[in-house]
Amino acid sequence: MFEAVYYIVQSIDGDYANLVKETEPDGEPKLVARALLPAEIEEGSRLKYEMMSYTTE
Repeated sequence: MFEAVYYIVQSIDGDYANLVKETEPDGEPKLVARALLPAEIEEGSRLKYEMMSYTTE
């Protein structure tokens, strides 16, 4: 069905985080509300996006 997508937290700016796909580090960042992300993230964290939710790896 759906494959997991891995992201790296590029930066955190207040209530939002910029994520880049692990397979495209120079690609366009994706802006995601921090409320949708695990509370313990920090810049450089690796996230797994699967089944419409993010988890730390």
